[in-house]
Amino acid sequence: MRLADLAQVIRSKNAGPRRLTLDVMFATDADYQRVAQSPALSREAVAALYHVPPEAVTVIPYPAGRAIKLVLARAVMAGDPGDSDVYGAQQHAPLLGIEL
Repeated sequence: MRLADLAQVIRSKNAGPRRLTLDVMFATDADYQRVAQSPALSREAVAALYHVPPEAVTVIPYPAGRAIKLVLARAVMAGDPGDSDVYGAQQHAPLLGIEL
């Protein structure tokens, strides 16, 4: 099963000009627990997916909200030359195909 099949919301946005957040939210506790206990969204897995070192990734589980927040350092500061997504709104796409 893919993450996109289980998550109710998968989105990305800026968290300031140097950070990007990826939010994954679930409709049920069971769906949240399945993903939270899986290595699919571990620091190492997300780092490999986004081609950054593991130290550049923070994983924040939020059981009360049935959500997992991932925080990554941006490779290019928002708005700088070479930035292809100034709002960070299109950076969640690699998460969609993650197999659980």
